Amino acid sequence: MNRLFEKTAIITGAGSGFGAGIAEAFVREGARVIVADIDEVAAQRQAATLGAGAHAIGCDVSSDASVAAMVAAARAWAGRIDVLVNNAGIGHRPQPLDTLAEAEFDRIGAVNMKSVYLTARHLVAHMRTEGGGTILNIASTGGRSPRAGLAWYNASKGWMIAATRAMAIELAPDQIRVNAINPVAGETPLLKTFMGEDTPETRARFLTSIPLGRFSTPADIAAAAVYLCSDEASLVTGVALEVDGGRCI
Repeated sequence: MNRLFEKTAIITGAGSGFGAGIAEAFVREGARVIVADIDEVAAQRQAATLGAGAHAIGCDVSSDASVAAMVAAARAWAGRIDVLVNNAGIGHRPQPLDTLAEAEFDRIGAVNMKSVYLTARHLVAHMRTEGGGTILNIASTGGRSPRAGLAWYNASKGWMIAATRAMAIELAPDQIRVNAINPVAGETPLLKTFMGEDTPETRARFLTSIPLGRFSTPADIAAAAVYLCSDEASLVTGVALEVDGGRCI
């Protein structure tokens, strides 16, 4: 406990799913947490469950103005920001790669990729001034071992893994560590999107590709996030840690 004591973290997409689980674990470990989500009601609801150590902010991570406002509000509440978790992300239903609508492709790029650029644009200078920090990108096993029918989602997460390594090498002299987590499909609102439909048959088919035989949970991802954002991982940067039950072996 208290592995994140006196650290302040922004977690995007923290109103539900992996982000909510990470927020809960961070507060439990002593951090102050900004629960950021495009669904401000969900963010407020999650922050309320976490108590005085959490603060809700509505944010569209694909918008430069919205990200700038989030960072300004977070700094006004907390003073300094030590940790950024880029968790917000979207997927698309399984389909042939040449049939995805252009608008949907653009939205995937904006939420899954551009958001990483925008949060860095508005937070890296602050972390430099404060003498360092930690950035954690929630990528996917799809970026390492793609599934057919999810080409553009997979590609966006592969980009995030490459961005993590590029950011890590550039920001190391500033004592800013950058890592990623690659979760396998999990019990979150995105699961149905990835499967196309949530039935016992589709779940069984997905599970055949996971050697340990179960989906990930928010608690699984949160445990890895706590480690990577804590001082226990002070020499760890540029990694993309698979939390996947063996899927990428």
